[in-house]
Amino acid sequence: MNAWGLLAISIVAEVTATTLLTKSEGFGKPVYGVAALAIFAGCFWALSQVLTRIPVGVAYAIWSGAGVVLISLIGAIFLRQSPSMIQILFISLIVVGAVGLNLTTSVSQ
Repeated sequence: MNAWGLLAISIVAEVTATTLLTKSEGFGKPVYGVAALAIFAGCFWALSQVLTRIPVGVAYAIWSGAGVVLISLIGAIFLRQSPSMIQILFISLIVVGAVGLNLTTSVSQ
């Protein structure tokens, strides 16, 4: 699998695991917490593979930035955690940075 696809899988896994942590209510519902830990393990394995082909600063910036955007959307849509307009502005800046990094980075095969 190419590095960008593996990075996307890692991002989706991280967002899924973070959402499950929220559902665990501080591990009060341990099934969600244990599932989150298992998914985080897969997420970090995938990210470790990405880091062999994409520079760490670029990969981590995209991984964390995309995670912020996706988890903010999940929070707003499913958890009723509406961001303020200024928060939306700053999240938009994260997107611009992630896209810029993606467009200006070559990947080693």
